[in-house]
Amino acid sequence: MKDSSTEQNILDAAISIFQKKGMAGARMQEIADKAKINKAMLHYYFRNKQKLFEAVFMQAFQQFAPHVNGIFNSEDSVFEKIEGFAESYISFVIENPYLPTFLIQEININPEFATSFFNAHSAPDPALFEKQIAEEIEKGILRPVDPKQLLLNLFSLCAFPFVGSGLVKGILKLDNNAFNAMMEERKTLIPKLVINSIKA
Repeated sequence: MKDSSTEQNILDAAISIFQKKGMAGARMQEIADKAKINKAMLHYYFRNKQKLFEAVFMQAFQQFAPHVNGIFNSEDSVFEKIEGFAESYISFVIENPYLPTFLIQEININPEFATSFFNAHSAPDPALFEKQIAEEIEKGILRPVDPKQLLLNLFSLCAFPFVGSGLVKGILKLDNNAFNAMMEERKTLIPKLVINSIKA
């Protein structure tokens, strides 16, 4: 019988190794050592590195996708959704700082896996939010703006400091505490910036 705490211990160890070395650079023995188990037990839980990677990816994705969809599909106004997205996304990533880099790195390295994965699982779906943006443009609440460009701007402003955290910390000379404090400030700064750019 597989033990759920042992399985999660393996996933946590794999996250640490994959984050540092990527899928290609990671070694099963290294993951086993990190999890403080032998390699045979690692293979008992996850037959090979690909299966382990897929489990790690799935765990990360299951945390990320519902979080975003909950905002996109709410009944809030566009402005409220922009505020909610910035607040929720930044709070979530401060608690899970490896996720953006891990997901983007692996999607870029292995686009075929990403395509097959997203075809099989529910990715964040901004369709309702895009429709709402178009409706609020027609009502004169928003300036004419491409909904996809708006989404890209919002996501980029929230995600980039985490994806490029090493660069950001180096250029701005920030330690982890100062970086996190700056990210907290961005929860209100980003919505103001985006909303002021689209408000009619």
